[in-house]
Amino acid sequence: MTYRFDPEIAPLLEFMPPVDVADPAAARAAFAGATAAMIAELDTSGVEFADRTVPGLDGAPEVAVRVYHPAGASGPLPGLVYIHGGGFVLGSTDSEHGICVNLCRALGIVIVSVDYRLAPETAFPGPLEDCYAALLWTAGQAAELGLDPARLGIGGQSAGACLAAACALRARDEQGPALCFQLLGIPVLDDRLDSPSMQQFTDTPVWDRGKAEASWKYYLGDTLKAGADNVPAYAAPARAADLGGLPPTYISTMEFDPLRDEGLDYGMRLLRAGVPCEIHNYPGTFHGSSVFAHTQIHQREMADMLAVLRRGLGVEKTG
Repeated sequence: MTYRFDPEIAPLLEFMPPVDVADPAAARAAFAGATAAMIAELDTSGVEFADRTVPGLDGAPEVAVRVYHPAGASGPLPGLVYIHGGGFVLGSTDSEHGICVNLCRALGIVIVSVDYRLAPETAFPGPLEDCYAALLWTAGQAAELGLDPARLGIGGQSAGACLAAACALRARDEQGPALCFQLLGIPVLDDRLDSPSMQQFTDTPVWDRGKAEASWKYYLGDTLKAGADNVPAYAAPARAADLGGLPPTYISTMEFDPLRDEGLDYGMRLLRAGVPCEIHNYPGTFHGSSVFAHTQIHQREMADMLAVLRRGLGVEKTG
């Protein structure tokens, strides 16, 4: 297909690194190398961070997290549990280091970034249990972390947004931490892969239908099959029959992303369920095009993210 990409983004497509999840080990090695190069000279001034481990659920392995705190700030501060993307197969706290540093510094919030176990080695529910364990730990250690448990949100990008949405569902169902906000960036939400955008975008940059199929196969493992009736909502949040009682939400989508329509549909369902929800679709973009952060459209995307987090987490305005 021919796509009407944003005129600033279109000439940069040749520099977009390919993503191939057919060989997870090779993909991780390439991704880790690119990540290391990107954060090698990252400006971390004004931010303190440390790697920690937290207890896993019900005897599961400990979960690695990276905790960010604005230097010199006194609590209690708003907090955000942040979950990385990567198709359930790639990614780490390193891959999200840049955005976590920037959000921490710009907003003056505590961030707990989760390094959950990856598929296919660990299929559902393992990655979700790691993320939920990190959420429970964050809420339980609010005083030590210097955060206000009444201003605790959760968020993530892509597969991380799927895990964030599932954590919000689980927290609601199990009377867990009372989340004040959820940020769902370019979210993976529906294993059925039957939306118009998922059926149409089979050759888009970075992510397409074929990669989505592989990703769900890895994540659901041997006991579940994408599209089958028994896939639970905690695996694919779009399957949740009731979205009432979830925290206020921000959803971003990209015009030429196969995931676009499931994000838009989830947002409309939240609104119909009485959940405050802001939905923003960015024209001329694709899944992962935010790597071109200097372009006007993605500068606007970042400004929108900061604005909604400032409002959703109750960040006091300064200056």
